[in-house]
Amino acid sequence: MQDIKIYQEIKIKKPVMFAAWPGMGNVALGAIDYLRKKMKATLFAEIDIGRFIIHDSIIIEKGIAKLPYLPKNLFYYLPEPELIIFEGESQLIGTPGLKLVDLILNFAEEYKVQRIYTGAAFPCPMNHNERSSLYATANSAGSKDFLEKKGIEVLGEGQISGLNGLLVGFAKLRQIEAACLLATIPFYAINFPNPKASKLLLEMFMKILNLQTLDFKDLDRDIKKMNSKMKEIEEKIKDIFPLKKEDKTQIKEEKAPHYVIEKVEKLFQEARIDKEKAYLLKEELDRWNLYKLYEDKFLDLFRKHH
Repeated sequence: MQDIKIYQEIKIKKPVMFAAWPGMGNVALGAIDYLRKKMKATLFAEIDIGRFIIHDSIIIEKGIAKLPYLPKNLFYYLPEPELIIFEGESQLIGTPGLKLVDLILNFAEEYKVQRIYTGAAFPCPMNHNERSSLYATANSAGSKDFLEKKGIEVLGEGQISGLNGLLVGFAKLRQIEAACLLATIPFYAINFPNPKASKLLLEMFMKILNLQTLDFKDLDRDIKKMNSKMKEIEEKIKDIFPLKKEDKTQIKEEKAPHYVIEKVEKLFQEARIDKEKAYLLKEELDRWNLYKLYEDKFLDLFRKHH
């Protein structure tokens, strides 16, 4: 296959494929990479993106200019259970991203992949002490039913950005069953690794593969460290955005989809430039019962700063 380097020929009949890229909380890649390492999956192929990547800058190291490092896109496999794991080092956007999706799906067809799973973070107004919740979306009725039987709540509406969503959508055009699993994380912590959410995804991946045990010691250690960091962050947030006691319960119960949080942040940026946008922002906050959470930030739009 053009653009794909095969390092080792493998014999695999009807595998499942897991695919992941870096993203919010590094949730999906954290889960799949952990599984790959603990199961000692074997590297056997790589997508060479050099032919279609679009560079928009150069880097300079020790006075020498050169083109940027190309992110790796690697395939690993396990013979038992039959599994192909794809890991991408970077989320490609635009035409390069679509080309990468096309190559992954060509590869999936070549190896007769039965179903593809991706993962993503689901930012919500939640406390770091709360257990992450798991949601899913699927591109076929069969995959949807399978996930529901596993006890996963299927999203009724929304959107998933990035390649972990696009791969599921384009797989449908190839009649390849695919699904994306989403684990909730605190919306304020999207730029920090969230091993707790990764573990939840990992536990579901194990159920899908009918794996009974896996060593979680390293992951549990990471969860403990991150919980301490999240506690510090939440204390700082409370100092900046104090909440009344009755508001905390209300916010805890609301589960706004991650695309709503992204939209709210974008509207805040627009409202700082154009105050007329504040009307649309207020409508969105009220629609999702988020105003109390953002009240100080919203009112700050109208305060004079010197």
